[in-house]
Amino acid sequence: MENKIKGSEAFWKALIEEGVDTVFGYPGGQIMHVYDSLYSYTDRIRHVLVRHEQGAVHAAQGYARVSGRPGVVIVTSGPGATNVVTGLVDAMTDSTPIVVVTGQVANAALGTDAFQEADVTGMTGPITKWNYQIRRPEDVAWAVARAFYIASSGRPGPVVLDFTKDAQVGLVGFNYEKCSGIRSYHPAPFPSEDELDAAAAMIDASRKPFVVFGQGVTISHAEEALSEFLLKGDLPSGATMLGLSALPDGFPGYEGMIGMHGHLAANVKTCECDLLVAVGMRFDDRVTGAVDKYAPNAKVIHIDIDRAEIGKIIPVDAGLCGDAAGVLRALIGRIGKRDRREWKESFAKCREIEEKTVIEPEVHPQEGPLRMGEVVDAVTARCGGKAVVVTDVGQNQLMAARYSRLSQSRSFISSGGLGTMGFGIPAAIGAAIAAPERTVCLFVGDGGIQMTIQEFGTIMQEGTGVKMILLNNNWLGNVRQWQELFFGRRYSATRMLNPSYEDIARAYGIRYIAIEDRESLPAALEEMFRDAAPCLMDVHVMEEANVLPMVPPGQAIDRMMLTERKWYENND
Repeated sequence: MENKIKGSEAFWKALIEEGVDTVFGYPGGQIMHVYDSLYSYTDRIRHVLVRHEQGAVHAAQGYARVSGRPGVVIVTSGPGATNVVTGLVDAMTDSTPIVVVTGQVANAALGTDAFQEADVTGMTGPITKWNYQIRRPEDVAWAVARAFYIASSGRPGPVVLDFTKDAQVGLVGFNYEKCSGIRSYHPAPFPSEDELDAAAAMIDASRKPFVVFGQGVTISHAEEALSEFLLKGDLPSGATMLGLSALPDGFPGYEGMIGMHGHLAANVKTCECDLLVAVGMRFDDRVTGAVDKYAPNAKVIHIDIDRAEIGKIIPVDAGLCGDAAGVLRALIGRIGKRDRREWKESFAKCREIEEKTVIEPEVHPQEGPLRMGEVVDAVTARCGGKAVVVTDVGQNQLMAARYSRLSQSRSFISSGGLGTMGFGIPAAIGAAIAAPERTVCLFVGDGGIQMTIQEFGTIMQEGTGVKMILLNNNWLGNVRQWQELFFGRRYSATRMLNPSYEDIARAYGIRYIAIEDRESLPAALEEMFRDAAPCLMDVHVMEEANVLPMVPPGQAIDRMMLTERKWYENND
């Protein structure tokens, strides 16, 4: 007779077949049988007990973004399942591969409003790549295999498996086959030879090209291909926020971040270029500014694995639908070697203006309170540009994006499209677990830290050595900045009365350092990095500081405020 096991045990066997070594979760009534079966597999799978289900999803995102492998989340039904919704939207928007498993009531109780029942598949359908309710133990292995294939193939994203009690307790013979294809799902398109030839001809014919790349480069492991492509064509480039770290700082012709708070040269030259090559990015509104004024002089080549993104926001002259690494390799063999020195040298004026007007006062202020930018610069310089930089959302995120030193790929982890406050702490935990050999530095504000501060308990229990830099200004800083600039300084509901972070950190066994002035910063950094233990460095920064330059809403991407009273066009 065939040896049979419970569906809950088959689930763990299936995860092991997929190479899973870590899961993030929180137990409860309708997932109890899965946790009972986990007891026999703790020698092969590490379970990280978070303090809130939202934290589990963000931790899985941090794990996935650093490791390149799907993060796995396990929660119970009802409120456990509804608490993961924010993370699912975040992962869907930012193309992060995660597999979320939710407990569910028994089949007979479905639709009866049973205790802790929620329509998980109904709720998560619009915010996942795929979801499926497992009602039979015979479907466990099949569903897990398909979930991992869908989550990680093509444009990655979140998948939900809703695991009913019947499927958990029923018996089944275990036989696992990895999924390698699904009818009608084609995750690996590729452009035709004619399309590639036409795009290469456009690149060779251009006099003033500019390349904008996003997270698709990292997802497809296209960093080396991108470098070769840029060097052969002598092409200047800029990154979206989620594209940061795909190229190292100092790469020839790399102008840094583009967009609302991007670097001046990258934004200005986007509007001056005669050819824009977009690689693995989706023309988010924070990147484009006013769409009708974006790259007005340029033909557009868009490389993306998701056909729906090509031409969705910005009309294209050549749409190359395919994996970034493969498409770039094909183009490298087709484009000629070029010398575009004169075009690239024209960027220098913008760099000089920004350096003098914005960067130098932010990173090397001569007096006054500590600035966020100088703290970010000092921290990441202390790590030699090799740290994994994780951010929360707000001014801390934007300053980290502008001033972090990044020398290797998968080093900048942030919530992009959804802008989820509270992302930072759990994402940093996941990042540290994915790459224990690397230093993980979290930049967080006093608003975002309090949204998931309970995850200090996870840090305490797991011993995760995250270095947390709290840029503390007693405001919801980014909202306050908009209120100052666009709402006549009507500061409505943005002033923060903060708790004693020292008491909270020490209650969780986390080292605490407070800094009030820049003279104390070097010694504080030495203290924070003296060992691998977790640490919270509470830095009291200038309270009413702004992240500049900035493209105001509705403006063209090159219409940048350099200071509160000075615009780029005044220097042109």
